[in-house]
Amino acid sequence: MEDNNIENEASFESRIDLTELSESVTAMKAEIGKVLVGQHAVVDMLITGILANGHILLEGVPGVAKTLTAKLFAKVLKVGFSRVQFTPDLMPSDVLGTSVYNMKENDFEFKAGPVFSNVILIDEINRAPAKTQAALFEVMEERQVTVDGETRKMKDPYLVLATQNPVEQEGTYRLPEAQLDRFLFKLSVDYPSLDDEVAILTNYNDNQDVMDLNQVKSVLTPKAIKKYKELVSQVHVEKELLQYIARVVTQTREHPSLYLGASPRASVAILATAKAFAAINGRDFVTPEDIKFMASPVMRHRVILTPESEMEGTSADEVIKEIVDKVEVPR
Repeated sequence: MEDNNIENEASFESRIDLTELSESVTAMKAEIGKVLVGQHAVVDMLITGILANGHILLEGVPGVAKTLTAKLFAKVLKVGFSRVQFTPDLMPSDVLGTSVYNMKENDFEFKAGPVFSNVILIDEINRAPAKTQAALFEVMEERQVTVDGETRKMKDPYLVLATQNPVEQEGTYRLPEAQLDRFLFKLSVDYPSLDDEVAILTNYNDNQDVMDLNQVKSVLTPKAIKKYKELVSQVHVEKELLQYIARVVTQTREHPSLYLGASPRASVAILATAKAFAAINGRDFVTPEDIKFMASPVMRHRVILTPESEMEGTSADEVIKEIVDKVEVPR
């Protein structure tokens, strides 16, 4: 009996080899750290996001390096990259592409828009009107674009990184709920700490104010990303934890402070991100703490507070934390 237990423990320990993944994550952080000061938690979540195969929304006031963080993250991935600045006059064809008449061929040919790449950086996504934002629905959900009746598939990996300023900022539009639901995470990019801000000033004072992105090397290839995604899918999750995720999400639909709760897509997102987060931390199994940690980033943009709660100054994060603390953790 004792020998059987030893055998089980040995097989458990060697279930998934995450050494290569851990080394790649460390290398990515080191490369990004050559230019970016601080924002370690955001970088961890970006890595988690691409391994969980989801799009990411970065929100914060102007000047906190949202765009720089997204550009650096794209740089460490050896994949195609495009950037589009959203403005109030941007049309859907400017994003997706359009058919143009070719006089030589006497026919129309499709000119692909910036969404035809691997990593798409959409800067200030909430500055474009709803019509242009809606153009992203299909490509974000199904990784394809249908123009003039023809469907064109995107290459893997496909990741949309979008930045936005708080809605209170002048000249911004609130994103539709259906589009918000297509983002795996909504990450809040905060002001740097005192030490980080001193480091930023020191770099500037040493004439390092010009950001040289060429010093950042690519670390992950499409082949490696695909391999790591397959490893993440093998991360073990106990059945009790699946029930735990479901209970947390369903509680958002019954909470008196929430007008709209999280959808089943949120349950799937918590599961996928918890597995990815466990993997990048060197574990081949998910813990309740992984689920608790992922609850706010996954659901903060998927729930809507009641008008009364908003007037009282309650935040979505506070309500989610209350729910997570209330739901009993499996033993």
